[in-house]
Amino acid sequence: MIQFSYPFISKKNPDDDFLTSLQGMNFWRYTGVFKKRFFILEGFRVHVRFMKPFLILQHRPISEAAENELAAFLKYGELKKTEIRRIRMEENGIPELNLDDYSAIICGGGPGNVSDPEEKKSLSQLRFEADLIKLYPQIFEKDFPFLGACYSIGSLTNYLGGEVATSNYAEEVGSSIIYMTEMADSDPLTQGLPKKFNAFVGHKEACQNLADGAIQLARSDKCPIQMIRFKNNIYATQFHPELDKEGLSLRIRIYKNYGYFSPESAESLIDQIQYEQVTVPEMILKRFVERFRR
Repeated sequence: MIQFSYPFISKKNPDDDFLTSLQGMNFWRYTGVFKKRFFILEGFRVHVRFMKPFLILQHRPISEAAENELAAFLKYGELKKTEIRRIRMEENGIPELNLDDYSAIICGGGPGNVSDPEEKKSLSQLRFEADLIKLYPQIFEKDFPFLGACYSIGSLTNYLGGEVATSNYAEEVGSSIIYMTEMADSDPLTQGLPKKFNAFVGHKEACQNLADGAIQLARSDKCPIQMIRFKNNIYATQFHPELDKEGLSLRIRIYKNYGYFSPESAESLIDQIQYEQVTVPEMILKRFVERFRR
């Protein structure tokens, strides 16, 4: 039996579109395994399964930064645009979701801080944070595959009662040396990776302790909580698994007046990161996608 998948379709009549595509690709003579829908095609029974997309959650208000982040998730996760559904939470929040419709969630970072006082947060941040709080119970109840970068490690920790603050463990924009813990040796996303590697960071707040149920997978000298896992499938990193030199250079220029560093040092920071070798974090992103693609 020949198995093949078909990209997620959001058209009114996906069945006709699917059959036409099969005939056009000369697949009509074979039997394929797909979802829970049967078609009779030239006397053959075709069982159709549409691939479940990855849900990409973003909250970067500046579109240039959001587009670059999305492109990085696609590139290093080896995802196609037809394999994702993208939601920019800062625009309209998070709509009603059925997690069974998705393979996994990837949540990006942004300039907002979880620990900022409510009165200092924008209305859009207050809205999407409230929506995330409604979504997290579903994620934890199902142990639904989730990978969050930077902001999400604080968001998850805060949701589970851990402390997130700007008082300790912030890291300047640039490269940080990440050390794997012993627990990383047996984790599907990190086992076999180097015990020490470089990653790009830049954050004003950090987790001050581990939330209940968190398994620590990585640390750094300046920031002790760099990667955690909850249950079997829920992950978050303080470093950026999607970020490369070009992406970080762009963010330095975009966020130079956001308090991460003095604006006058922006070009110097960009020059410094050109000499960094950062390759392991993207492997974690790729492994996450490979493990949960379905």
